[in-house]
Amino acid sequence: KEVVIENPRRIADMCEFIEPVRPDKCPPVIPDSDAELRRICSETAHKMYGPSLPRIVEERLETELRSIISNGYSVLYIIAQRLVDKSNEDGYLVGSRGSVGSSFAATMAHITEVNPLPPHYVCPDCYWSDFDSPEVKAFSGMAGCDMPKKKCPHCGAEMNRWGFDIPFETFLGFNGDKEPDIDLNFSGKAHAYTGEIFGEGHTFKAGTIGTLADKTAYGMVKKYYEERNLIKRGAEIERMVQGCVGVRRTTGQHPGGIVVLPHGEEINTFTPVQHPANDLGSPIITTHFDYHKIDHNLLKLDILGHDDPTMIRKLQDLTGIDPVKDIPLDSPEGMSLFRSTEALRIRPEDIQGVRLGCLGIPEFGTSFAMQMVEDTKPRYFSDLIRISGLSHGTDVYLNNAQDLILEGVTTLQDAICCRDDIMVYLMHRGMDPGESFSIMEATRKHRPLKEEWCSDMLKRGVPQWYIDACKKIKYMFPKAHAAAYVMMAWRVAYCKVFYPREYYAA
Repeated sequence: KEVVIENPRRIADMCEFIEPVRPDKCPPVIPDSDAELRRICSETAHKMYGPSLPRIVEERLETELRSIISNGYSVLYIIAQRLVDKSNEDGYLVGSRGSVGSSFAATMAHITEVNPLPPHYVCPDCYWSDFDSPEVKAFSGMAGCDMPKKKCPHCGAEMNRWGFDIPFETFLGFNGDKEPDIDLNFSGKAHAYTGEIFGEGHTFKAGTIGTLADKTAYGMVKKYYEERNLIKRGAEIERMVQGCVGVRRTTGQHPGGIVVLPHGEEINTFTPVQHPANDLGSPIITTHFDYHKIDHNLLKLDILGHDDPTMIRKLQDLTGIDPVKDIPLDSPEGMSLFRSTEALRIRPEDIQGVRLGCLGIPEFGTSFAMQMVEDTKPRYFSDLIRISGLSHGTDVYLNNAQDLILEGVTTLQDAICCRDDIMVYLMHRGMDPGESFSIMEATRKHRPLKEEWCSDMLKRGVPQWYIDACKKIKYMFPKAHAAAYVMMAWRVAYCKVFYPREYYAA
């Protein structure tokens, strides 16, 4: 007892209490980031909506900026804005990932192309806008580019049609206090620029720790016994395997994570650093601790290399068109690829049974996605966003929306496709915004729906099949992510129709 219990306790009492990682949050500091974010957002908003902002624009922007700045997240927005602007200057588009497109402030700061406001018309010349007319309200939950073209009733100019109808709560939380996670897809040149923004030695690749997987552990255990000519029962081998699974095996690097060290701090007070897998020849330096162990301390930027921006840059060079200004999101020929191969002007015998033209289009070229396109028969741009959401969710389409659509219980427009659909639909049914948000969050995280939520939904006329569909879902895509990806895919699809040689070359 003295050796095993009393002496170790005596020694432990002699040691001071230490924590292996620091408890404090240390985000990088960019002087006047609050004022800079306000200025950039305000300038963009006035450029798009005129000297006097429509009430919905002003209120949404102010609500978001207040919560971003009061929670200390403006520096994150400014970093993302500088990275995106630099990439655009270099001639490469940037695609946003995740729910950042739910933030109107992110749109106004040029971080994302996705405009999350409800569908609306805005005149580019006199700035007359329409958010409220019955013809606009009819496209609620859809996209501005789905609405018919319209001339300004005041000056006769053709109006811009914007908006994807995405609530900001998906990104910032219902109280605006959720830590924003800005993930961006770059062409592959942005990593070096982060070093320029923060100074040499202040950015590190986020490290990962690789553990032993089941199959590897099984092979090691089996080999160990074979080399020693020992015969063991299957149950004993399995017991040994389970003891080995999860043991740390090697270190690596996150594909796009960059950890930012604030000036005046030493990286070793947060984490040791090393070359990945201890390869001294590698020029990359990573954090030794897995990022999730230090994410309460240091900021991580998610800057992923992606093929789409590179391909679109190649298409721009080959065709001479500007992918943002010259490719309309309502091209009937582009949309026709998702119904037939007719617009491709190729002989049926050359395509060997392929019934759709979206083969080779990002997001829509897999056999699973093409089958989904055939089942749902999309007619609008917003339908493609819904299909993207369905294809990336878990138990959202298969054994759920697919059956409901094919049986005629619902349509693609009314099915649950992205997580935001739930909150928007329930609020349109007259439910409390806070309760709608909670139901959306519970559904996407596959948590049980409370009985009072279900009864409230039924009271508001939500059909039973909708509630049952929510209960089956295990994971859901944010609508902003789907919208950003479909916008990129659409540009490729447009070039496939109008610039086939350049498309295949790219």
